[in-house]
Amino acid sequence: MKQWQKILTVIAAGASFGLMAAPAHAAADAPKAATKNLAADPNAKDLILKGDAKCTGCHDEADEPTGAATMLELNPSVLAIGKTKHGTTADKRTPTCVDCHGDSNDHRLHKGSGKPPKVDRSYRKGTVTTAEDRNSSCMTCHQKDPKRSHWAGSAHQTQDVACNSCHQVHAKKDKVRNKVTQAEVCFTCHKEQRAQYQRPSRHPIVEGKVACSDCHNVHGSIGPKLVKRDSTNETCYTCHMEKRGPFARPHEPVTEDCGICHNPHGTTAENLLKQRPPFLCNECHSPHGAAMPQLAGQSAALALVSKNGVIYTQGRGCVNCHTQIHGSNNPARQDQNSGAPTPQFLLR
Repeated sequence: MKQWQKILTVIAAGASFGLMAAPAHAAADAPKAATKNLAADPNAKDLILKGDAKCTGCHDEADEPTGAATMLELNPSVLAIGKTKHGTTADKRTPTCVDCHGDSNDHRLHKGSGKPPKVDRSYRKGTVTTAEDRNSSCMTCHQKDPKRSHWAGSAHQTQDVACNSCHQVHAKKDKVRNKVTQAEVCFTCHKEQRAQYQRPSRHPIVEGKVACSDCHNVHGSIGPKLVKRDSTNETCYTCHMEKRGPFARPHEPVTEDCGICHNPHGTTAENLLKQRPPFLCNECHSPHGAAMPQLAGQSAALALVSKNGVIYTQGRGCVNCHTQIHGSNNPARQDQNSGAPTPQFLLR
């Protein structure tokens, strides 16, 4: 009897040891099983986009970065795309993860705790994916947009600027699409314009009332400097329509290019002028004085405003008299000598 008791005791002890060891063994295998399931889980459900279970099995916002370079090192903002137009599930045109990033089978089916291979098309900083390859995934949908019809051959395209250099596709609010924050994105490259907008005479860019995209089409245009219209003047007339005319007596620089006198990004002279009058005007016009003798013994000039040989500027401001500098509709007067009609020098 005692021998049977010893045998039963040994069997019971062995069974209890097996029960204790089983959970420990299962716990040790759990991370491997979890990693394997996260790599390719056939039962995973889509979270936002159609077919995104291939990616969201690992890339889930609920997981915080651990600081270790593992395949579970996640991007916390990846699911924010659901709050953008690219996450609109009701729109049949909405792209999926693989439409932009490629199938990325090596990355998606990677097993183990090591760092997985890169995706087929990466948009991160320092990526080896070319700008042309990244842009091609965007242009697949956006090529039909008339605002992007001149992208090929544009200044940004030829300089290998990628769409994600300016846009944040996964962000809830894309900075470049907001008037208040758009300029900061542009100033990342355009340093000179950043400095010009700190000058006293400027457009209200910083206040968010005017944005770079109000004048420029960064995706390409047929106008100079990527302006939205066919010319600089036509772009300016979008807001400054009172300067368009037509005038009976136009000012030639005005009809040619507003940029001859103005710098739209900011100046130290008022009204966005490159220099203050009379120095700006003297680049084309010879300075002159009033229609009266200025020195003893000097003969009087004709009784009209004209050049009289005195090289100085009355009042130090041409626009004190020539108020209609962008063009005038004043009637012509008859020249006292020839009898021919003469313009009124853009006076009021």
